[in-house]
Amino acid sequence: MFTLSLFFLLLNIPLLMTGLIYPRCFWSMRQNEYENRSLERGCAFFIRAVKWPVEKEYFSNALNIQTHTENQKYALALAFSMNEINMNPNLLPNMSLVFTYSTDACDWETIFKSVIHLDLQEHKILPNYICNEDIKCGVALTGFNWATTVTIHILLNNFIFQEFIHLTYGSFYPVLRDHEKFPYLYQMASEDTSLALALVSFIIHFSWNWVGLAISDNDKGTQFLSYLRREMEKNTVCFAFVNMIPVNMHLFMSRAEVYYNQIMTSSTNVVIIYGDTDSTLAVSFRMWVSLGIQRIWITTAQWDVTPRMKDLTFDNLCGTFAFGQHHGEIYGLKNYAQTLNPFIYSDEYLLKLEWMYFNCNITASKWKPFKNCSSNHSLEWLMTHTFDMAFIEGSYDIYNAVYAFAHALHQVTFQKGDNLPTDNRKEQDYDCKKLCSFLRKTHFANPAGDRVNMNQIEKLQEEYDIFYIWNFPRGIGLKVKIGIFSPYFQTGQHLHLSEDIIEWAKEGSQMLTSVCSADCGPGFRKFRKNGMPACCFDCSPCPENEISNETNVEMCILCPEDQYANTEQNHCIQKALIFLTYEDPLGITISLMVLCFSALTAVILGVFVKHHSTPIVKASNHILTYILLISLMFCFLCPLLFIGHPNSATCILQQITFGVVFTVAISTVLAKTITVILAFKVTAPQRMMKYFLVQKASNYIIPMCILIQVIVCAVWLGASPPFVDIDTQSEHGHIIIVCNKGSVTAFYCVLGYLACLAFASFFLAFFSRNLPDTFNEAKSMTFSMLLFCTVWITFLPVYHGTKGKVMVAVEIFSILASSAGILGCIFIPKCYTILFRPGKNSLQMIREKLSSHTHIS
Repeated sequence: MFTLSLFFLLLNIPLLMTGLIYPRCFWSMRQNEYENRSLERGCAFFIRAVKWPVEKEYFSNALNIQTHTENQKYALALAFSMNEINMNPNLLPNMSLVFTYSTDACDWETIFKSVIHLDLQEHKILPNYICNEDIKCGVALTGFNWATTVTIHILLNNFIFQEFIHLTYGSFYPVLRDHEKFPYLYQMASEDTSLALALVSFIIHFSWNWVGLAISDNDKGTQFLSYLRREMEKNTVCFAFVNMIPVNMHLFMSRAEVYYNQIMTSSTNVVIIYGDTDSTLAVSFRMWVSLGIQRIWITTAQWDVTPRMKDLTFDNLCGTFAFGQHHGEIYGLKNYAQTLNPFIYSDEYLLKLEWMYFNCNITASKWKPFKNCSSNHSLEWLMTHTFDMAFIEGSYDIYNAVYAFAHALHQVTFQKGDNLPTDNRKEQDYDCKKLCSFLRKTHFANPAGDRVNMNQIEKLQEEYDIFYIWNFPRGIGLKVKIGIFSPYFQTGQHLHLSEDIIEWAKEGSQMLTSVCSADCGPGFRKFRKNGMPACCFDCSPCPENEISNETNVEMCILCPEDQYANTEQNHCIQKALIFLTYEDPLGITISLMVLCFSALTAVILGVFVKHHSTPIVKASNHILTYILLISLMFCFLCPLLFIGHPNSATCILQQITFGVVFTVAISTVLAKTITVILAFKVTAPQRMMKYFLVQKASNYIIPMCILIQVIVCAVWLGASPPFVDIDTQSEHGHIIIVCNKGSVTAFYCVLGYLACLAFASFFLAFFSRNLPDTFNEAKSMTFSMLLFCTVWITFLPVYHGTKGKVMVAVEIFSILASSAGILGCIFIPKCYTILFRPGKNSLQMIREKLSSHTHIS
């Protein structure tokens, strides 16, 4: 079997699994005689090797003992295996194996009579047999629970045999593994070390994570619980409850209602049953099912889940899954039984010996109407098919036990025959200790092709066939092989199930779910509830811009900066690159405002040029006026550098142009203010000085102010110039391409310098607002600088509180607002006078006004 498993492991071809899980149907039929059977079941077989041939009449007579039908299949398996060995010329030549048995573990007299019967058997002498010697070392083969097994072992060892070998079939018990206490006891059953992994793999396959467990409260149950808990913790599968059923019947009956309520109130739909089939756990299981508890039961193959003939309440709609140790098929048991006695072992009788099998076609339409037939029709239908008897786990253990004994005895015999003189051979007897030593080392391949190793430490890990079982009325059950588990397959591929067979077995119905908490789908993360198992949790949406694209994740994944989470938060989407364009509503608005203000400035400039000879234009120093209007026009055009795809050149030009152009405008206002002050404050005797100062002041003030700003900008460009940057946080789903100012300190230095010029102009204009002059600009310049300072003082907190395109828009509107304030406060009143009140812009009007003031004085 190991070679076959390794072969599949290396090839890793899914199609090969077809042969391992081909459809095979097993039928079972229970009778009324089992209704009152006790919990204690099993047989005690006593095996001897004799020096005479045994014919089939011997086994026919040996099997003609009244016993439970359930135990008779074990006797048949024993007789079948002995017959194979006796007929094999290469194994124990010149010897035969015989047996007798007892089915009552509590009746020591019956056991004693069985042993005596074995020693006093009459035999027939045939040619070619040496018949002077019997083998004195006996072998007991029992199939009881561990307590009864220990009792029988002590009885046989102290009162019946001086030396004997004790083999057991059925379940494996950890307490019997102690070779110091039980040196001659061997358990043919495997330890089920792989069963926990097989069960968890099966549970995970159906996406279950919330299961119940019912086990016997003994060493076997405790060991299985530790194995299962370890595998479940690795795969995040949790126990909904763990019922440890006491082995004491009185203690169990006092707690039976508690166990029933626990399983009824539990939210799990899957319950694992593991323990002895002749224990209080079996009573509990039958009670749960008879009371109509609908669960998916998962058991081992030796469990009796077929109802009795009159048990009409055993109707589990969810079905039962059973795990049985995988072994090769042994053919011919039915034919052998009918050869022994065709009248006793008829097809109908053999069908009642529990599981019979035949290859079934799961796609055949004839199965559907059969499911609705009565038990009589079902039995009639069954009898039209050709069956063979299946070796269940207990029978297969017996089969291997007999072969193990035969191989060990064969080795002892041939070693004895090779090493001892011929004349002493008849005087020697077989030593039970030596036979036991050989038995412990025995390993062989049985006729089914499976490797058998009697060394418990070197035993291979178990493989399991997986069956689905459901029951028909009046004691007829069907078991279908649906898959296989092998630890020798690749990791993650230990379990192979035929989904088609499962769907057919479930009649197309949906498999039940069994979870503590519903899965947290994509876009959610799970967090555990306090004090609850790992399978019980709550779900919460992922935080902003985080995603989860799998189920039941504990941590969401943050999207990269150039991506954002979609609405469902299950995957990241590439952000779109955006910037302020002429197609945007904001871009269109800014463009229209720039064009309007620029055009208005050009119109005002044209008006002043056209009326350059009028008193109002001459009084405002037309050279400075032209410079101020041109600089304001560039101030209005400056926002156009903020529109369009940013690049290194535009990013630099935005800030440098803004700083220099506004410096020109504010320094011009400062020059005009100083010019007004000098014109009125210089006394009359100093006319030459007055003329010089008035004419030259503007020539020095403006260049000096511009030079200082240029130096600041040069330092800015040299230290940390503006550059193209991206803003991934300001606007959801978009990456905004913006100009980073580089050195924020340099930017504030530029603004600070403009603020100094503006405050200087404001204070000088404010102090000169009452100077006597017909066209005194001090008041208008005071208001313009007040407005300018207000705009940029407001700009600072608003600018820091915004990001992305809004931040750019704030800077643009501050530029436009401050420029419009200067334009409106200084030039709009003068344009109004020039265009709509030309009378006030004439020398005659000025003289009349001056004469009236003089007359009044």
